[in-house]
Amino acid sequence: MNLNEVNRGIHKNKKRKRVGRGPGSGHGKTSGRGHKGQGQLAGWTLSPVFEGGATPIIRRIPKRGFNNKFAKTIAVVNVGDLEKVYQSGDEVTLDSLREKDLAKGRYDELKVLARGELTKKLKISAHRFSTQALEKIKQAGGEAVVLEGKKPAPPPKKKTTK
Repeated sequence: MNLNEVNRGIHKNKKRKRVGRGPGSGHGKTSGRGHKGQGQLAGWTLSPVFEGGATPIIRRIPKRGFNNKFAKTIAVVNVGDLEKVYQSGDEVTLDSLREKDLAKGRYDELKVLARGELTKKLKISAHRFSTQALEKIKQAGGEAVVLEGKKPAPPPKKKTTK
């Protein structure tokens, strides 16, 4: 590396392009807009999805099914996962699940499912439980608390360093 290469590519005070200032400037006459066509007109901008008059890809792809934008997002936790992470006698809450990375991201409700075995006595708070999960929790001597209308806290914002 040489001393003259240190600031190569850095233009702090770059001059703006002055168009329409005669043929000697290199940007005279049509001012960089070319001849004819809609791009020559003032105020015209190209749509980012415009494909030169061809049918846009969003209209070429077939649409299937229905996406309900009002549907609740449900996070799922299995009893087997709770068995691995919690000790007997612990209380399982929405906040403790987030701390232990079992219920990640944004969700409206939390549902406990029955995959895996549960041998520890836990007090589990969630919005929904499958019937088999309820049975496994009761067999282990635990307690299932159904949360009504309580929304989970949003995930914490990740800190960005500059």
